[in-house]
Amino acid sequence: MNRQDALHNNPAEEATLSLRPAAQVMPLARLGSLFQTRLSFTRSLVRQMISQRWQIDTERFDIDDDGYGDAVYRIQTPGGIYRFVLFSRYLDPSIRSDRVIAQQWDLAFALCEGELSEADLDRLRANVPRQEAGRCSARVLTLSRANRSQRNFEAVIERLAAGQQPDAAWFERVGYLYRTTAVYGNGKFGLADYDRLRSDPTFARPFSAQMFTVFMVRHFTLAQVEHIAHQRAPHTAVALAPAVKRYIGIGNSTGLGMAPFLISHPQLIDRWVEQRETALACALDENPNATTLDRLTAMVKRAIAHMRETHTDDAEQAQADRLTVNELTALRRWLATRRQTRLMTGWQTLVIHAERRWSLQTQELLNSLLMELYPESINALEDDLSVDPPAPMDCDASLDELKRLIETRYDWALSYDFADPEEQRYFWYRAAAKEEPRLGQRERDAGADREIGLDIARAVRLCYDALCQHLADEPQADVVDFLLAAPAHRAVVRRIQNLGALRYGDIRANLLGRDCRPLDLLRCKLSFFGASKFDPRSDRWVRITLFQGAPLVEDLADAHVEYDWFLPVRPGQAASTVQSV
Repeated sequence: MNRQDALHNNPAEEATLSLRPAAQVMPLARLGSLFQTRLSFTRSLVRQMISQRWQIDTERFDIDDDGYGDAVYRIQTPGGIYRFVLFSRYLDPSIRSDRVIAQQWDLAFALCEGELSEADLDRLRANVPRQEAGRCSARVLTLSRANRSQRNFEAVIERLAAGQQPDAAWFERVGYLYRTTAVYGNGKFGLADYDRLRSDPTFARPFSAQMFTVFMVRHFTLAQVEHIAHQRAPHTAVALAPAVKRYIGIGNSTGLGMAPFLISHPQLIDRWVEQRETALACALDENPNATTLDRLTAMVKRAIAHMRETHTDDAEQAQADRLTVNELTALRRWLATRRQTRLMTGWQTLVIHAERRWSLQTQELLNSLLMELYPESINALEDDLSVDPPAPMDCDASLDELKRLIETRYDWALSYDFADPEEQRYFWYRAAAKEEPRLGQRERDAGADREIGLDIARAVRLCYDALCQHLADEPQADVVDFLLAAPAHRAVVRRIQNLGALRYGDIRANLLGRDCRPLDLLRCKLSFFGASKFDPRSDRWVRITLFQGAPLVEDLADAHVEYDWFLPVRPGQAASTVQSV
């Protein structure tokens, strides 16, 4: 019986697992140092596709010699039949842009439910390339678009047409042929809403439909470059070698639009973080042995190679990556010493060693590595990453009880002095043109009068000060009495009550203050998606790679092979698969 089975059979045993406190886990700097884990959505999706033997067939590939046209794929899963529909159009290079305000893209695509008639395809063809300007039916689960990485795209086609394989080193710096700029779902533009996806037997896990959409566009882009190469040189062109093909992922450009999700879905964030922390605690509860020590040593070697193959022009991130390589090298020496002397008494010894000596990024990478050692226990957590809607506010609770809850759970928020202008340097607002979140500087930029509510620390502080004054006047007051007198605090009171029993719902940071680094919010969420190769382009947007190293569609039929694609490295640097035992 594995550890997770034991927890399910004896829930009281869960109390013996020691989860890290929120004060350690939820500061913004640590959240901005996270890496993907076995529970990340891309990893979970690939395991699901393989274990359930999803069948993906090309139903239509009406693509011309230059790669333009339409493609339709049929997806058969145990839960139903779906279609992935893609439209490839010529895009003038002068208007190619990854910004949300762009109006045309190289590719536009959608994941749809069930069978599609020609009339359905005509409607999709008229609307999907327009993205936000179009409208889709509730049979459409996701909507997205992507642009080429022109240098990689053309270089790969030239090599294949000449009968040669592309240099895999090209994909160290830019690990993809295309990058997406948004993957819409949850009711936007007429798409299927969240409740419908939650009840979908195939895509019930968080962001599963969105991640599958990215997986499918990767599949198309690989087929597209092979097709164009063959059309250019039918007598000499070759297909991509499988190892190189797996090493090509899909890029993504993400900006501030992702940040509010972490604030506006606190129960969901609590669940994601708690499951990640439970997975870490399960790993730390195991005793090292020769096999797991050897496995960790091999993974550390791969992690060093992966970090060396991660390139960025951002000076701060580049320095952090170099430091992590140095610290991982020290970790290899530490492990070698423990293997020789057999002094390894528990993984907790290693974690304490890391916390005392190494950077946050190295600490969190080590935690992800430790989780890889115990797949059976940790994979079992992936079906418990969703939550029910938040409970209604308890207006009958005593106001003094609410005061004690704030003092206990929100001491971090009360520590900020909002009389200091530097603690309110920034404000968050929505741009009028695209309704996308933006960050302004209060003393410099217009728009502070349209500030949106990401200021949890300040809102808690203001609420606390107001309720203390109310209690001074009415010591026996209930929450309802306070809110009748001060209704502006209703939203934060409901949040405080809903999160009172939860560990990890709130990011412990002042998102208005001078020390706020929005990039950390983006990396936190992207780590749960399964991103790798973090490449900040500023402190407000980042490029990443998804599915680099992942199995291909043609690999899904072999359920007896486990594809070990955590921290992908250039082909030839490490084995890409291991036989399951």
